[in-house]
Amino acid sequence: MSSDFAEFAEAASQTRRAAADTPPKFERVAVLGGGDDARLFAALSLAQGCEVTLFSAYGSELDAMRASSGIALRGDGPIGTYQFDRADTPSIRLTAQIDAAVKDADLIFLTGPIHKQRTYAMVLADHLKDGQVVALCPGRSLGALETAWYLRIGGATADIAIVEVQGAPFWFAAQGAVLTLSEREPAVAATLPRGRPQVLDALSVILPNIAPCESVLTSGFADGSALVEFPALLMGGPALASGAIQIPMGGAPLPENETFASLIGPEQRSIIEALAAERHAVAARFGVRDLPDAEGWINQHAGALKGRGRRAVPALTEAKALLRDGVIGSFVPLISAAELASVDVPVSRSMVTLASSVLGADIASAGRRLDTIGIRAADIDAARSAMDAIATGAR
Repeated sequence: MSSDFAEFAEAASQTRRAAADTPPKFERVAVLGGGDDARLFAALSLAQGCEVTLFSAYGSELDAMRASSGIALRGDGPIGTYQFDRADTPSIRLTAQIDAAVKDADLIFLTGPIHKQRTYAMVLADHLKDGQVVALCPGRSLGALETAWYLRIGGATADIAIVEVQGAPFWFAAQGAVLTLSEREPAVAATLPRGRPQVLDALSVILPNIAPCESVLTSGFADGSALVEFPALLMGGPALASGAIQIPMGGAPLPENETFASLIGPEQRSIIEALAAERHAVAARFGVRDLPDAEGWINQHAGALKGRGRRAVPALTEAKALLRDGVIGSFVPLISAAELASVDVPVSRSMVTLASSVLGADIASAGRRLDTIGIRAADIDAARSAMDAIATGAR
């Protein structure tokens, strides 16, 4: 174990047991980011009676929200309109000052693409205090470990918990100020350090789909988002049948049948199964088993074929964002772990190559690798010990 990582592991694992044993109550929530996912978490928090502050560094995002009638939730979930900066009724407070947003927060959501989550972690380092909880949703693979590393190198010393959740409670389609929600399958979640179930219990009030697991090592390997999304988004056309609902010649699909699940035909499913097998093989070398099978991951990340629980087909901009974060936060961490475990993952590597070609950039170079978050172990046993030391909170 490198000296850098040993120092990091010691800092990341420090915990005041008395504080850890006290059930938290999230009364004040800060949401960092002004995108659609940030607006969803802010509205869900306000719906539960929390005091909510939403931070954005972009004036255009704040201006658009202030000019709107609020966040309108439709479909499943807490239907209603959640307003901004109202003095006469509970509302979401908007700010461009990150220190003010997190100062008194019990819970802090890091939202947006991975590069923004990294920036927030670095900037947060000087502003966190004992007892606060930082939540990544979705955390993808090694998300909590990477966040802990960025907080560490940023100088954070507070006793906090980081939560890694692999999915929000709802799929959502955004149209202006309206978010139309569709209920999702349960999402795996864990805390860093582990052994803080009361944190997940408190968070489940806002994110009711949480399915607790043992540690962030398990939740990280349980991230099946990219292995489902990439074949659906990248592999289509005459050679690869796409779509589980067949449309007669001359017909047009009904809007309710234009779902993400409809992009997955038998050929895409076979690719998903190959990707799932590679993830299972690498996870087993790190001592993580009992992961979902390919069908379980499809149910979690593709949504229903139609009706309740369906996931909309993403627009071009969103689809490219999914590819970018899937490479950085799902495939590259798996490939990095596979290299250390001496497990060949050719199908996973091919997904990275295809996505990089589509995006026109070497996205893999920005990916989460074990060595870029301080784990410079020479062999898998040392890496497993180092990662488990952080996850368990052992000094």
